[in-house]
Formats: sequence, C-alpha cells, structure tokens
Amino acid sequence: MRIEEVARRRLIEKSVGAEDVGDGVVLSLPDGERRLSRAAATRLRDELTAALAGRRTFVRTVSEHREDGSYVVSRRAADSAGHQKRFRDFRAFERLYQRLPMKFDAAAVGDAAGEGVSGTRRHLLVRHFAEHPAFDCELVAEQPLTAEKRAVRSRPRAETEVAPMD
Repeated sequence: MRIEEVARRRLIEKSVGAEDVGDGVVLSLPDGERRLSRAAATRLRDELTAALAGRRTFVRTVSEHREDGSYVVSRRAADSAGHQKRFRDFRAFERLYQRLPMKFDAAAVGDAAGEGVSGTRRHLLVRHFAEHPAFDCELVAEQPLTAEKRAVRSRPRAETEVAPMD
C-alpha cells in the first residue's frame, strides 16, 4: 500500500471512531452511530480527503493543505521552493499568528517564527495572514510591509473546524 493511500485512510480514522463490521463500517459520531457500506465509506473518505487536502488561491498567496496534514503557504504563480513555507499543520501556522504583536511586519514574523524563515518568506507570511479569512488582520502599510490585527482573539477560527450540528 502506498504511503499517500495510508495517510488518506488515516484522515477518517483520526476524525471519528470507525469499526469494521465485515460488510461495512460503523462510524461513531457525536450525535450517534451511522452504518455505511464499504462503497459509501470509501466515497466519504475520498470526499473528506479532498476537502481537507486542497489548494486555495488568494490575491498574492496560495495555501495548500496536504494529505500528510502539513500546511504550505506559497507565492502565487511561483514554482520554486524558495517561494514557499511549510508548516507541520494549520495549527502551527495559527500559533505563529498568536505570537505576533497587534501590529507586525516581516521582521516581527521572523522573530516569532525563529530560524528557517528568510526575508522573502517573512513578507509572504505577512501577506498571507492579511489575505486568509481565518486571521482578523489587514495590511496597513506597503513600505515596510505591515499588517495590523483588528481584534484580539484567544484563538483564530481554523478553517478546518466544524460547527456543531443542532
């Protein structure tokens, strides 16, 4: 079995309780159990994987949730690895945002991120924070490139969070 396929299968196993019952799968969800045929469970897994591992394009940046769980920010229309920054997951990217002051520039991003974030990547991350809807901030200056948080939140809303069902 390929590594990518194993990672894809693990996405559904991590998110809900799943039990193999021979001719199908029983999912344990917060609102009860659901029995699915193998074909339906496979379709659900594939749809969840597609939703969780996708690419989103903004004005100047692109984000990608990869199947291995990592989150990658890259410059739009740039193909080299020098124009991207990979995070372990989206939560790691959120934690970086939380460490930033109310008003921040590329230098503040570099200080908060530590080693491994070059000057051009720092600017990329400032732009991405301003473009991504999960982060309540906006660009306030181009020279030097500066963003400002609009409100204090204990934790930004993650794009992977699911609202509770009524």
